[in-house]
Amino acid sequence: MKLDLEHSLASMKTQLAEYCKKNNIEDAIVVGIHTGGVWVAERLMEAVPTTEPLATLDITFYRDDFTKAGLNPKVNQTLLPAIEDRHVILVDDVLMSGRTIRAAMNEIFDFGRPASITLAILYDLGQHELPIAADIVGEHLSLNTDQRVKLTGPTPLGVSVIDTH
Repeated sequence: MKLDLEHSLASMKTQLAEYCKKNNIEDAIVVGIHTGGVWVAERLMEAVPTTEPLATLDITFYRDDFTKAGLNPKVNQTLLPAIEDRHVILVDDVLMSGRTIRAAMNEIFDFGRPASITLAILYDLGQHELPIAADIVGEHLSLNTDQRVKLTGPTPLGVSVIDTH
């Protein structure tokens, strides 16, 4: 399967600009989830009406599988401005089970109560285990159970479908 990364990013930019305009969202806080979400968010910033710099979120300690044996996380820095009553655009590369997004929202709410959270996802695999859906989706994919999307970057940003068996 060949993925058209530039087409998916362009689609997200268009959707995001229209979404912000329709919902009167100005000066939003764009938050990328480490690491792929940060790479995608960097490319979406021009489509968002904001003066805020890109914020980043490391959800490592918020994951529900953190205590599983063998997990050796690489921890990145969370950089969030004051989010109380602000619109947050949460960005990640792949939505699969929804557990990463749940962890990200838990962390965001530990920093305050945003006015809203808009979820922007580059690839939605449709394998949700939790009732979480993206507002902005670059592309919906149907993969075999032994396939995953692999984003590489940050420069150049690339994407491929890999077999996990």
